[in-house]
Amino acid sequence: MKRTIALALIICAGLFGVSCGSKRLELAPEIASSDEALYKEGEKYVKKDPERARLFFRQIIDSFPRSFYAQRAKLAIADSYFAEGDEGNVMLAASEYREFISLHPLSPSAPYAQYRLALCYYDKNAKPGRDQQKTVQALAEFKKMIAAYPLTEEAKLARERIKECEERLAEHSFIISLHYYRVRAFKASTGRLNEILTNYPDYTGMDKVYFYMGDSYFLWRKADQSVPYFRKLITDFPKSKLAAKAEARLKEIEKAPPAQTKK
Repeated sequence: MKRTIALALIICAGLFGVSCGSKRLELAPEIASSDEALYKEGEKYVKKDPERARLFFRQIIDSFPRSFYAQRAKLAIADSYFAEGDEGNVMLAASEYREFISLHPLSPSAPYAQYRLALCYYDKNAKPGRDQQKTVQALAEFKKMIAAYPLTEEAKLARERIKECEERLAEHSFIISLHYYRVRAFKASTGRLNEILTNYPDYTGMDKVYFYMGDSYFLWRKADQSVPYFRKLITDFPKSKLAAKAEARLKEIEKAPPAQTKK
C-alpha cells in the first residue's frame, strides 16, 4: 500500500512538474518514476545546460535516496559545478564532494570524490607571492586522500600534487624571507628560512635558502652561525650561481679578526 502511494506521488510530480528555484521540470510519468531514466535525462543536459541537469540529479536524490543512481547523481552534481570553473561554482563543487564522502565513505567513488575535493582548492591556488590559504587547504585534502585511500590511483596523483603544493608554499616563504633580508630584519628572515628547511626539505630552491640563511647571520654579525650554511651550499650545490658568493663570504670570515666572528 505504501509503495503504491509513493509511486502515485512520483507520478503526480511528473504530471505537474518538478520545480527548483526559478526553473521547473515537466516530467512524463515514465521518467519521473524511474531513477535510471532521470539520470539519463540529466546526462543529456550536463554540458549544454548544467543547471537543468542538476534538477534531474536532485530529483533522483529526493525521490530515490537509497538508489545506486542517487550516489551517481550526487557526484554528477559536484562534477557539473567543478566543470563550470569559476571560483563560486568550484566551491559549491567542494561542498558537494565533501558531503558525498561524509555520506558514502566506503563507496568505490569516495577516493575520486576526495581527490576532486582537493583539486577544488589546488586549481584555485594563487601565485607564490600571494596569499596561499587555498594551497594549504589543498595540501591538507591531498594528505587526507593518501591517509584514507593509500593504494588507489588517486593517491598516486595526490602525491605528485603534494610536491607541487609544498614547492609553492616553500617559494612563498622564501619570497617573504627575502623581503625581511632586504630590510635587514634578520631574525625574521632566518625564521622564515628555517621553516623551509624544516617543512619543505625537497624545495628546489634550497641553494637560495642556504645562501640567504648564511648571509642573514653574516650581516647580523653572527658569522660563526653562517659558516655551516655557506659550506652546505658549496658542497650540495657546487654549480649554483650563489656558490661563488658563499666562497667569498667564507674568505671574508677567515680574514676577519677572531673577536669579530664571535659577535
